[in-house]
Amino acid sequence: MTTMESLIGLVNRIQRACTVLGDYGGGDDGNTFSSLWEALPSVAVVGGQSSGKSSVLESIVGRDFLPRGSGIVTRRPLVLQLHKMESETQEYAEFLHLPRRKFTDFALVRQEIQDETDRVTGKTKQISPIPIHLSIYSPNVVNLTLIDLPGLTKVAVEGQPESIVQDIEAMVRSYVEKPNSIILAISPANQDIATSDAIKLAREVDPTGERTFGVLTKLDLMDKGTNALDVLEGRSYRLQHPWVGIVNRSQAEINKNVDMVVARHKEREYFATSPDYGHLANKMGSEYLAKLLSKHLESVIRARIPSITSLINKSIEELESEMNHLGRPIALDAGAQLYTILELCRAFERIFKEHLDGGRPGGDRIYNVFDNQLPSALRKLPFDRHLSLQNVRKVVSEADGYQPHLIAPEHGYRRLIEGSLGYFKGPAEASVDAVNFVLKELVRKSIAETQELKRFPTFQAALAAAANEALERFREESKKTTLRLVDMESSYLTVDFFRRLPQETEQAGSPAPPSNVDRYAEGHFRRIASNVSSYIGLVADTLKNTIPKAVVYCQVRQAKQSLLNHFYAQIGKKEGKQLSLMLDEDPALMERRQQCAKRLELYKAARDEIDSVSWVQ
Repeated sequence: MTTMESLIGLVNRIQRACTVLGDYGGGDDGNTFSSLWEALPSVAVVGGQSSGKSSVLESIVGRDFLPRGSGIVTRRPLVLQLHKMESETQEYAEFLHLPRRKFTDFALVRQEIQDETDRVTGKTKQISPIPIHLSIYSPNVVNLTLIDLPGLTKVAVEGQPESIVQDIEAMVRSYVEKPNSIILAISPANQDIATSDAIKLAREVDPTGERTFGVLTKLDLMDKGTNALDVLEGRSYRLQHPWVGIVNRSQAEINKNVDMVVARHKEREYFATSPDYGHLANKMGSEYLAKLLSKHLESVIRARIPSITSLINKSIEELESEMNHLGRPIALDAGAQLYTILELCRAFERIFKEHLDGGRPGGDRIYNVFDNQLPSALRKLPFDRHLSLQNVRKVVSEADGYQPHLIAPEHGYRRLIEGSLGYFKGPAEASVDAVNFVLKELVRKSIAETQELKRFPTFQAALAAAANEALERFREESKKTTLRLVDMESSYLTVDFFRRLPQETEQAGSPAPPSNVDRYAEGHFRRIASNVSSYIGLVADTLKNTIPKAVVYCQVRQAKQSLLNHFYAQIGKKEGKQLSLMLDEDPALMERRQQCAKRLELYKAARDEIDSVSWVQ
């Protein structure tokens, strides 16, 4: 195989592999994968309806395989990849949508193109930008990638939308305006070149003509006494590359199934014996066109090799990074699976602790519970109602019973204090619940941020359930502890506080009046309410400090130290099959890993092939 064939064959194989892997260019994602396709040169075949596009393609391939008919026949782009095979090899064709089926009968290829077109567009005259991918393997072709596009038209016919003219032009333009696209502009010789739709569009997207190859068809159908020498010799419309004349089979020959080998022989004979074109015979015909395109492709590929290599290397780096991110496939033995589970748990716990310790946001919300929510809840407790003059008189009187108190209403004091202390249970429980909510949110966030867990939705759910179950246990223990703190304040009052009250009154210069003077006076009950309120304030200050200590000890500290301890014990008892079920990966992620592995293999093979090709001119 020559260097040229190696180069073009390599590009063909890369394009074919990109197509199989779904990396075909033209998408709007702009990623490196589709960019690789666009970096590789291909030939876009452009022409008006009935300009002879199909005949030119069949002449290059040497086979009848394209649908024919009147009006718009090509209704979807056909990406045609020609692969030169060793001699004595049987020709065959493969469609991307039928990857395991080889077509050796090219009449069936034609039918499949028609059927696949109808599957997308229906049996109408609508068009679709979704391409059909066809590969032909033959010893009689040159390595090429050709894209057959719908024929340009000027009017919509019955069954087509009014926008069909603009739709076709927009579709064709999307292919030919790419800088790596080589434009094969097909124009019939029996029409004025100035009216050629293909040349008009090519001039707009390639004004210098560097990417455009002009092809004149139907030279044998020109009026007697006329010829196309002005065009073919570049006087009428000059391009950077020489014009090529083609003589296709006539409709009668097509109807008679004249063999393409015979047709090529007749084409060569036509140019060799033509008084008008005889001097150009060695630069005319479909065989020369195929070789010309191959030679140009080879020079384009040589110029693009550095950028293609750079793009491939960039793709390899991105894919290897993504493969590391996705993780390697899970081993089948139970020991390796258990190790994987433990590693996943450690990764989760590391992120969870970072949230609590401040390395990641979220832990500050726990402090907010203690610094804002708890004090605010304590301030809002209804002590004013409980220690109102009316309620104090009622409670003290009921506590005295049939025999009023002599000096100080101790039973009344105790009842008022115990009733007040009961209000602290609400904020205590609310603090426990608020911290529990924050911890559960941090578990959810930590699971979402643990990249290693994204592979295993089943294990994610099991881990979340185990963590939340542990948090509920910590919550219950924390609630018991904080309520005990409140109960302890109720079970034993600070006696020194009350012993100091008479002394403080006397020190203030206002000796306490005899109890029999104002025992049931309003001022007496106000002093009782004030004393109880002061004591409750003292207890509130104490609980404002001790409740956070209990909550942190029972919930936050336990969550940091033993959140998954119970889960670890359960995991250790599971058998290999149960572990496998837990490590059941997301099917979409598994498919993504397989695709990445295939792409990585493709790009590494492409890089190796490029390195191995001899670039000797």
